Amino acid sequence: MRVQVRSILCTTDFSDFSNHAVPYGIALAKEFNAKLYLCHVIDLSSAAIYGEAVFALEDQQNRMIKFALEELRKLIGEQSVTWEPVVTVGNPAVEVARLAEEKGVDLAIAASHGRSGLKRVILGSVTERIMRTLPCPLLVVRSPEHGFVTPAHQEIRLKQILVGYDFSPDSDLALQYGLSLAQEFQAVLHLVHVVEPNVYEDLVKPSSVPTDKFQQDLRRRLRERLVNMVPEEARAWCTPVPTLLAGAPHEELTKYAVVNDIDLIILGVRGHGLVETILVGSTTDRVIRRAPCPVLSVQPRAKT
Repeated sequence: MRVQVRSILCTTDFSDFSNHAVPYGIALAKEFNAKLYLCHVIDLSSAAIYGEAVFALEDQQNRMIKFALEELRKLIGEQSVTWEPVVTVGNPAVEVARLAEEKGVDLAIAASHGRSGLKRVILGSVTERIMRTLPCPLLVVRSPEHGFVTPAHQEIRLKQILVGYDFSPDSDLALQYGLSLAQEFQAVLHLVHVVEPNVYEDLVKPSSVPTDKFQQDLRRRLRERLVNMVPEEARAWCTPVPTLLAGAPHEELTKYAVVNDIDLIILGVRGHGLVETILVGSTTDRVIRRAPCPVLSVQPRAKT
């Protein structure tokens, strides 16, 4: 499957950190000849950044919108890209998801501060809330020093792609995106499965089989399945690297990304209950908070 990217929604709250997402929106819009929607949501609970009091009078909102539009134009500058500024008022996570649906975008881009622990529980993460409500994939960027887009020139240097694969439908979709991007940029594709020993043994280990033999057989079968997941024709334009790791998935994927100088991690999104998501988080959440590079989270489009 060749992934089509015809429109991109890039969000910013005008902080220096959040603005790191903008070069990605510009570069990818150029690469795919896509339309870029550069979006800012005015959160009236944080109105002080606009130099306004929190009283949401109509003239104050109009001044905020004018200010936001001017800032968006400054961020684009003289870049030759088809784009449209989008400014709205409301809850950032809700508004970004609504706009993505309304504009029919194929990719959203946001920056994450990578909060963890108590601070995350109290403040939450707008990016993680967006990820679970978007009708399209979300590219989450962190530090510009470890990205695949150079901020000064908006050039894409995507050479090493990691797909976290757990044999679920979500990870099948992640693999499709990985294969497509590996073809687009002639990149090495690392297809990585993390074995959680306790989980596997509890589920499938016969009581009569010695542990060592069971582990050897399991790893052999898993490696064969990983190798077979990459279509034969794909090997003509990408270099697949099937890899088995063992341990906690978010820790192993993050360490692998550091050691192998990965440019992009692609993961499927799994649904979780509210309490589990806040206190624990999914593998995707945890990788986003710790990854040394951008993370692309993918999930099936919502059926209309």
